[in-house]
Amino acid sequence: YLNYLNNINVDAVIVQDLGVIRYIKLNYPTLEVHASTQLNVFNKEGAALLKKLGVTRVVLARETSLDVLKEINQEDIETEVFIHGALCVSYSGQCLTSENFGGRSGNRGQCAQSCRLPYKMFIDGKEKPLSKTPYLFSPRDLSALPLLSELEKIGIASYKVEGRLKTPEYVAAVSKAYRTVIDKKDTTPFMQSALETLFSRGLSPGFLKGVNHTELVE
Repeated sequence: YLNYLNNINVDAVIVQDLGVIRYIKLNYPTLEVHASTQLNVFNKEGAALLKKLGVTRVVLARETSLDVLKEINQEDIETEVFIHGALCVSYSGQCLTSENFGGRSGNRGQCAQSCRLPYKMFIDGKEKPLSKTPYLFSPRDLSALPLLSELEKIGIASYKVEGRLKTPEYVAAVSKAYRTVIDKKDTTPFMQSALETLFSRGLSPGFLKGVNHTELVE
C-alpha cells in the first residue's frame, strides 16, 4: 500500500507507528511523513524525536497547551493542532473504559463513549443527588475560536477540525466559521454563538489554556 501511495505522489502519509515511520524513511525517502495524533505527542521532547526520525509535521495531542505549543514550535517541525470538536476525558484515544466495559478499543477508533453516559455518585454507600449534572465525565467540546490570534502568533502550520462521523453540513459550517475569523471577515463572538447553535455540549478552550478540570466538564 505504501508503494502505491508513493507511486501516485500523495502529499504525505499520516502514521502512528514508529516502526512504520522508520520503514518509510528507509524505503521511500522522498515520501513525506506526518505523525498522527494517536502518537500522543504533547511536549518538545516528543517533537524533537520525531524530527530526528524524519517526520516533517506532527499532529499534536489535544492535551497540548498554548505554552507548550510555543516550545514545540522552536523544534523546527511543522505543527498541526485540533481547534474544534470532541475532547476525550482521558489522553486522546488512550482511555480503557470502553475496552473494559464492552471490548471496544478507543485507540482503534471503536470507542463506545462511556464518558458521555450519566452516572450516579455514592459516598460511604449513600447516593448523593446530582441535580442536573449526572454527566460527571463528559467533557465540553473544544472551540479554539477565541484563541486563533494566539495560535497565529505561535506559527501553527495547520488547524484540524473534527469531521469523522459528522455530517458534511457540520464540517462545512465549522470550517467556514474558522475560515471567516482567520480571514478577519467577521467577529469571533458572533461565530462562536453560531457554532454553539450548530452542535455543542458546551464549548471550552479544552487544554489549550492548561489543565482546568472545572472548565473541561460541567
